[in-house]
Amino acid sequence: MSTSALFTSIRVGSVELKNRIVMSALTRNRAENTYPTELMKEYYIQRANAGLIISEGILVTRQGTEWPNAPGLWDDRHVAGWKNIVDGVHAAGGKMYGQLWHVGRAAHPEAAEQKLAGVPVYAPSAISARGGKFRTIPGTPGYVTPTEIDDPWKIIKQFKDAAVLAKKAGFDGVELHGSNGYIIHQFLDNTSNKRTDQWGGSVENRARFGLEVLKAVTEVFGGDVAIKLGPAGGYNDMGMPLEDTLATFSYFITEADKLNLAFFDLVRYVPQYEVKYDDVPRSTQHDVLASYKPFIKNTNLFVNGAIQPAEGAQLVADGAVEGIVIGFNFITHPDLVKRVLHGKPFDNIPDIPHLQTNKHSTDWSAGYTDYPVAKYD
Repeated sequence: MSTSALFTSIRVGSVELKNRIVMSALTRNRAENTYPTELMKEYYIQRANAGLIISEGILVTRQGTEWPNAPGLWDDRHVAGWKNIVDGVHAAGGKMYGQLWHVGRAAHPEAAEQKLAGVPVYAPSAISARGGKFRTIPGTPGYVTPTEIDDPWKIIKQFKDAAVLAKKAGFDGVELHGSNGYIIHQFLDNTSNKRTDQWGGSVENRARFGLEVLKAVTEVFGGDVAIKLGPAGGYNDMGMPLEDTLATFSYFITEADKLNLAFFDLVRYVPQYEVKYDDVPRSTQHDVLASYKPFIKNTNLFVNGAIQPAEGAQLVADGAVEGIVIGFNFITHPDLVKRVLHGKPFDNIPDIPHLQTNKHSTDWSAGYTDYPVAKYD
């Protein structure tokens, strides 16, 4: 079928996008010691044909993630590195949001960056997630029991401070990472948040943290703020019973929709990404689009999760969504948008060993900036 519906412009916040194909945040581990590089600039410029690029997750403070060499944004050197990248994307005709990321309990106290931070692994409650694999730590341990955050306002301030720096770096906007079992998701989910204060218990209290982060960041970026949400859960040991899931995300989306945001980046359930613990599926399977679209009155809705262009074009044409967010295929196809426009297949073979850097990596361009473009007449 025609994909023409994807090639109309759309305004998100203060920015006009040239098409409705968004590049998802994709962790690639090429920021040595957390600082953005020229190689990262080359990678993003290659993909500037997207209507919007969402950067890989940018840590708002030092954290011992599973991903060594994930980028940060807490000092002037970070700002300079990101400004170099954003300026390059802009010069190539693209637009770029920075994704602000705090991993919460999905960190490890023995990871190098966590040691440098000199603080514990923080989370809403002292409840460990199952899973995790810290390949750079001897024994490849999994997640640990975190320290309960004494004052969530401290973390909210870290998000706002990072937003201020993102503004200095020239990003067109920011997306909050509220999915995949990271800190905003951890506050929302009643399996990871057992607090009895104003930040836990009721739906309203569990939603408070994410909503306050949104409010803080919109004080910096106005309407150029988005949030990624994954109500189906699963990843990083997240997921509530369906009744609780529907109540929690319906309320959160309803309240967030009042904040004049740029868009919701809504991740649907994808069977091939199902997570199992003790052979039991962890996700809360439900139709994410049908469940939450009725609560979105003022905000663009972009759908994420194994979206193929033909399906995405139909969703846009039908008015179900305003745009689509593509992840993995953008890794392997720097000319993805041009391929969609010309009906070319996504046929590059993924270089799986080099999706992220590892202890055997010597050339960080491998599996990163070396994918070929299609031949065009």
